[in-house]
Amino acid sequence: MSKKYEVSGLLMPKATAVWLVENTAITFEQIGAFTNMHAIEVQALADEEVGRGIVGRNPVEHGETTKEELEKAEADSDYVIKMTTNDLPSVKARSKGPKYTPISKRGDKPDAIAYLIKHHPEISEAQISKLVGTTKPTIKSIRDRTHQSSASIRPRHPVDLGLCTYAELEAASQKGLKASGKGKEEIEKGTAKVMQNQENLPSEPAPAENENSSNDMSGFDFSNFLGKTQSSGE
Repeated sequence: MSKKYEVSGLLMPKATAVWLVENTAITFEQIGAFTNMHAIEVQALADEEVGRGIVGRNPVEHGETTKEELEKAEADSDYVIKMTTNDLPSVKARSKGPKYTPISKRGDKPDAIAYLIKHHPEISEAQISKLVGTTKPTIKSIRDRTHQSSASIRPRHPVDLGLCTYAELEAASQKGLKASGKGKEEIEKGTAKVMQNQENLPSEPAPAENENSSNDMSGFDFSNFLGKTQSSGE
């Protein structure tokens, strides 16, 4: 019955196992315990039945154990190789929250938030926070026009500002519609709205009333104008 050893924390266990097989007289069971692999798997690596082409990795050179530990293991087949203690603090995973935004784009956030509040009321403040990397108090201040930059804020599309993607915006819109109890048809309309913005945003059409006033002259009566012109010419 094989012994149970403490779990390994090696960066590249298979490469380390290959190096130990090729450069030491340590048993497969000891190597397996050090690399957190089964002895049979270590033997398969040694016989090149698996992992063919893996380049060995020296655990001593990478500070994962010491030469003395390997010598002790070679002298005693029951010896358990100890890993070198790392005094460096462990890397902590970044906690969930507003995503990181480059400094160069942080000034664009209020404009993006204003756009989402105006054009996508179905998207919750929590979703806006994730989309553009902001906080709920900031969103509230922009909504209430109490933000310090309220006078200069102008709604601009967050995708054009590089703060999120259309896929992320579409997902947030769909989630907001579902949360509000909207039906499938309304959800599809919401999605179509996002995609329409994607197609039309670069060049916004001029207001309809301006087009009519400049191009549509069908309703104008020229008779009076022409009569006055002729009489003045005489």
